[in-house]
Amino acid sequence: MDVASFAEIQSDLESRVSRIVWCTVATVDTKGRTRVRILHPMWEGQTAWICTNRHSVKERHLARNPFVSLSYWDPKHEQVYADCRAEWADAPAEKQRIWDLFKSTPQPYGYDPAMFWPGGPGGDDFGVLKCTPWRIQLGGLTAAGFENRVWRAPGSAAAR
Repeated sequence: MDVASFAEIQSDLESRVSRIVWCTVATVDTKGRTRVRILHPMWEGQTAWICTNRHSVKERHLARNPFVSLSYWDPKHEQVYADCRAEWADAPAEKQRIWDLFKSTPQPYGYDPAMFWPGGPGGDDFGVLKCTPWRIQLGGLTAAGFENRVWRAPGSAAAR
């Protein structure tokens, strides 16, 4: 079932991603093949932020194809699928803001990025991916059957 506005799924999205925490993120490699890895996004409204190594295989993949898919699942069979356009947020102030957001959010949803990037938000290896969804699907098994709610970003060219 399509939903008309992000507000219709926002609460359930936030509840699920903050509980599940880790998700599978798929990119497309330079030869057109799918590649997945487990990452830890943090959602801020309609945007997912990912702290990750700046100079990695993902960097090469995203330079060729900026689209990613995020997939969350838990034993309660609640799922979140988000199809996004990813871009590096390289502005120092934005990297600091996202660093602080992850660090100030209680675990397990938040964590101290210094565990992985001891050079801090200004370190050459610290990267921030901004994932802007064009489509989010909430699925799951319920007493009434299978849930399937889909939100699409208004006017998104990628959504067509």
